[in-house]
Parts: sequence; C-alpha cells; structure tokens
Amino acid sequence: MKKFLFISVAIAFLYSCAPSGNGELTGVPGRRGYAEPTPYGMVFVPMGSYTMGSNDQDVAWAINAPTKTVSVDAFWMDQTEITNNQYRQFVQYVRDSIARRLISEQNDEFIIAEDEFGNPIDPPTLNWEIPIDPEDEEQREILNSMYYSKEDAFYGKKELDTRKLFYEYYWIDLKQAAEKRNRYNFETLSYDQGEVTNSLGERVKVDNRQSFIMRDKVNVYPDTLCWIADFSYSYNEPYTSSYFWHPAFDNYPVVGVTWKQATAFCIWRTQLLNKYLSVEGTTIQDYRLPLEAEWEYAARGNLDHSMYPWGGPYPRNIEGCFLANFKPLRGNYIDDGGLIPIAVGSYEPNDYGLYDMAGNVSEWTANAYDESAYSFMHDMNPDYKYNAKPNDLPAMKRKVIRGGSWKDISFFLQVGARSYEYQDTAKSYIGFR
Repeated sequence: MKKFLFISVAIAFLYSCAPSGNGELTGVPGRRGYAEPTPYGMVFVPMGSYTMGSNDQDVAWAINAPTKTVSVDAFWMDQTEITNNQYRQFVQYVRDSIARRLISEQNDEFIIAEDEFGNPIDPPTLNWEIPIDPEDEEQREILNSMYYSKEDAFYGKKELDTRKLFYEYYWIDLKQAAEKRNRYNFETLSYDQGEVTNSLGERVKVDNRQSFIMRDKVNVYPDTLCWIADFSYSYNEPYTSSYFWHPAFDNYPVVGVTWKQATAFCIWRTQLLNKYLSVEGTTIQDYRLPLEAEWEYAARGNLDHSMYPWGGPYPRNIEGCFLANFKPLRGNYIDDGGLIPIAVGSYEPNDYGLYDMAGNVSEWTANAYDESAYSFMHDMNPDYKYNAKPNDLPAMKRKVIRGGSWKDISFFLQVGARSYEYQDTAKSYIGFR
C-alpha cells in the first residue's frame, strides 16, 4: 500500500512539472483576471491629447508657458486637495511607528524578526498587533523622550515634540538605472563602469542594484508658523495655533507642507495600501504627485483652449458669483466666500469631477521648474525632473506649482498658468493632491 502511494505521489509530481497545453503558444495558464478598482476618493482621467500652455496674454512677456500639443496617458487623481485630516493620518502613523520602535528596543514583542516560515526578516518590521498600554509605567517612561523637555515645555504642559517626527523612505531611481553606462553587463556579470548620484549628491560607483535605491528622511509635521512668516504686519496667529489640528478645519486643504513632505506622503500612502493588498497577492501603481502636463490636462476637464477649469473666460458665472476661492479685488478677499482656504469641494467640479483645480491652494507637481521646459520636454507624457542635491544652487531646487491660491489674482487660476516654489519651502497657500 505504501509503495502504491509513493508511486502515485511521484506520478502526480511529474505530471505537474510536465508542459501544459497542446504544444501551442497559449500563455501562462491559471492567471487571475484583473479588474482595476476605483481608488478611494479619486477620479479617473482618460488618456488624451491637448494643447498645453497659456490661453491668455503672456504677462510681462514671461514666455514660460508657450503652447505645445502633447498626449498623456490615463491616470487617477484625487478628487480634492489632500485635507488636514488626511495628512494627519500620515503624521499619526509616523508618531506611532516611532513610539513602537522605541518600545521595541526594550520589548521584542513590538517587532517581527521572522516570517511565517521561520526565515529572519532583516531589518525587523514593527508589530502593529500589540497595543501600546498607556497604563504601563515602563512604556510611559520610554515614550517620555517623544515629548518636549522641561526646558521647552510651556507652563509645564506635556506636548508631543513634533521636531522628532521624521519619516525615512526609499525609492528606486529608474532614470539613472536606465542609462546605458549603468546597465548590467551579462558577459562580465557585473556593473562595469556605471556611476550614479546618490541621495546625498555624491557620485558613486555602481556596485549592485542597491546603488539605484535612494533614501531620504524628512520631518513630516507641517510648518504651522508659515501663516505668520508669509505675511508681514498681518495678524494670523489664530491660524498658526489651530488651522492644522482643530476639528473645525479637518476638511480644509493641508498647507505648510514642502515638496519633499508631499512626496513622502505619496510613498507612505502607496505602502499603506500595498500592505493591505499584498495579502491577496496584488499591488497597485505608486501614488505620486501629478506631472505638470497631467495636472493641466485634468484641470481643463476635456475643454481644450479654455482659460479656466469651468470653461469660460471669466472668474464669475452668469449671475455674477465667483467660481473659485481667490483674491477677486484689491484688498477684498471675501467676496468669493472665503478669507483663507475654505473646505475642499466648496465650489462646483470641472467636467472630470475634480474640485478646486483653480484657487483655494496652489498645488505641488512632480516636475522641476525650468522656464524653457516646454521646448525640450517630450510630447508624450512630458516630464522634466531633477533631484536637487543638498549643495545645489536655489534655482535648481525649484518645483512647479499650479492652480493659483486664495491669495492670488485670477490670472494664476488659469489652467495654463505656471509658477514655482523651492522644494524645501512651506507656504500657507500651497498644498497638493
């Protein structure tokens, strides 16, 4: 009986390894079908071609947005700007991960050092299943380092030290990996003469695949002082004190975030969803900031040659009401219904279903800023990026912002208008989606 069972198992194993099909090219069998899900809070923008650039007179002959016909692939885009409450989820994740990392140094239960098969995980990952016990005196003592010291505490109040909320993230630099000199040599089985610029701005030899994996570290807490720093002789202390954390502002667009913070948020958001989907063996395309060309295409709402996302040439509708949150008149910010940023989605969406593509807050894009970028970018999925090194000149750290904001005049609300800000700068009028 045992001999018969062994023969049966052996036959079954050999059969499973045998070529399938009838000798015809049929593709790998048994693959699951795929239906793209709708990401939460996002809108699908179909692929298309349009004339990119200004549709109005060029202010002061800046010539930084000449017309150019381009094509972009389909993509998903957030229906609204990222809100305070959404960004706060990122901040709280960073806070909790730091807390768990500190406790894990004294308690191994808070890390996972082996996978389900007993293989070591290096470096170990955090165990989110074990709750932090606020009544545990030892844990409270460990977490004291996350709060302001006695010297920094205001009236002795125990407050989280937001200066310690750092998020470390990684990405693969595919553009440097694609350079011919950096390709893997299959004859010598090595990277012969490639060089890459690492995240510190140093030129280093390509040793292995690890050379293309970049690392960065950024403090994730918004700059709440930007409300005061941006405007001289203006009383904005209440916004500094409450805009980011108060529940009344939960659905307002997050501001005071740098380009690097926005990029880190996108990477965290990708990992958040992929960790959930990996249980089913699927992953998604990375979340990222939109390309400049994608942003303008989405803002136009399939209305080519229109000046504004709503299609008309004026910032008012037929009844004389303003169609976005901006600075409509000299010294008058409130005629459009808002003094500072207002809750996202307060105005009508464009024809793609996207809200606030003009006004409220300007938005970071993925692209580096260059006045002549339109002249050398490709006409298919135009893209110009530059990873500025720490010692680069400020001009090399400029990133494109789009959409205009609550403090801008109507010209900057036009879909073709483009401007810039420095990647390490946080402003009270810049957010992202």
